[in-house]
Amino acid sequence: MERTLCLDFGNTRLKCAVFNKELEDVIVLPDETLSVVEELIEKYQPTKTILSSVINHDPAIEELLASKTKFHKLASTSKLPITIPVGKPETVGADRLALVVAAVHLYPNQHNLIIGLGSCITYNFINKFHQFLGGSISPGMEMRFKSMNDYTALLPLIKADSNFPLVGYDTKTNMLSGVILGMAKEIDGIINEYALKYSNFNVLLTGGDMAFFVSHLKNKIFADPYLIYKGLYAISEYNNQ
Repeated sequence: MERTLCLDFGNTRLKCAVFNKELEDVIVLPDETLSVVEELIEKYQPTKTILSSVINHDPAIEELLASKTKFHKLASTSKLPITIPVGKPETVGADRLALVVAAVHLYPNQHNLIIGLGSCITYNFINKFHQFLGGSISPGMEMRFKSMNDYTALLPLIKADSNFPLVGYDTKTNMLSGVILGMAKEIDGIINEYALKYSNFNVLLTGGDMAFFVSHLKNKIFADPYLIYKGLYAISEYNNQ
């Protein structure tokens, strides 16, 4: 049995996906300490590991993974089945690279727009020639809720909730309607702008906040909460051939 651990250290969530050719499990990590990673290795006995990190994690984690497994750290210098024809490819986030590789793996030779809903919304466009052209970034859901609390005197900090009307009847429902429906209209609007330039493309939606938006979008999408892990696994295999 040849297991691969795909570690994703994001700004908001820390997770690990376990693959044995197919996805076996996804674990939410309490933190990014060395002991947590040691427990994962002890439990799953992986042959390969890959790390995507957008935070300042302990370098000892990479040393541990390299000593115990065939380890790869995702970066712009990784071998990838895509090209990055932008000015500074080294500035592209590891999470965005994993998403576009997943799209190429699942929908090769097609235009793909991948939308990641996490701390920020990332719009990532890769064309049918497997060129990652870039995209855009805007504030995510929690960031919008927090900013309204931070920059006003009276608006509370609220948690996301799918139960709200179009016309809010109190402060909380006004904020929910404004943020969630506002983001849904933003996402649909960006998709429509791409449609004016590209006649045919797939829209892939993913990320921890995905569930709050699927029912509000008018455009056809493919929703996949595990897209980043599928991309990480594909990159691990590509770099360990």
